[in-house]
Amino acid sequence: MRTGFYCLFDTPIGPCGLAWRESGDGCAVTHLQLPESTPQLTEQRIARNSSARRADPPPGIAAVIEKLRRHLRGELQDFREVSLDLSGVRPFDRLVYEAARSIPSGETRTYGDIAEAISGSVQSLASSIKVPVSRAVGQALARNPIAILIPCHRVLAANGRLGGFSAPGALRTKTRLLEIERAKFPGLLAFPS
Repeated sequence: MRTGFYCLFDTPIGPCGLAWRESGDGCAVTHLQLPESTPQLTEQRIARNSSARRADPPPGIAAVIEKLRRHLRGELQDFREVSLDLSGVRPFDRLVYEAARSIPSGETRTYGDIAEAISGSVQSLASSIKVPVSRAVGQALARNPIAILIPCHRVLAANGRLGGFSAPGALRTKTRLLEIERAKFPGLLAFPS
C-alpha cells in the first residue's frame, strides 16, 4: 500500500485538511477535511480518515490548495481536472461521485437527477443496492471522502430543499458553500448569514 500524506491549510471558512498519495505520475487527493470546531479536531479527523502522516505539500498539491482557497473566497474554480485516488471506494459510489463532479459551480442537481444520470451504469450493480437508487445516491454522498472536489454540497432534495450534509457544520456548511458559489435555490434562505 502506498504511503499517504496530509497537511492542514487556512481558508476563509477555517482550517481544512487535505490528504494525498504519491505515485509515479504525480499526486492524487484521497481526502478533504472541512473545518471542525478546532484546528486540532480537524487534524485528528484528517489523520484518522486518511491513515496518513503529516507532510509539507508537494507542488501539485500546493496548487490544489491554492485553488481551494480561491474558490472559498468566491473566485470559483473548476476542480474536475484534479486527480483523485478513489481506490477504496465502492463501484456504485464512484458512479455517483463522477456524476456529482460534472455539476458546475453555482448549479445544483437533485438526488433523483444523479440517480437518473447513472441509471444506465447501475443495472450491473442493482443486486448490491438495497434501497431506492436516489436514496442510495444520498448514502454514497454521505460517505464522500473529498468534499468540494466531489461537490456533494451541490446535490439537493427533490423539493429544492437542502437535503443532508454529513460534513462538520452539517447544513450550515452546505448552505455556506452554496452561498460562496452563488447558487440559486429555495432552501438557501434556511440559515441567515
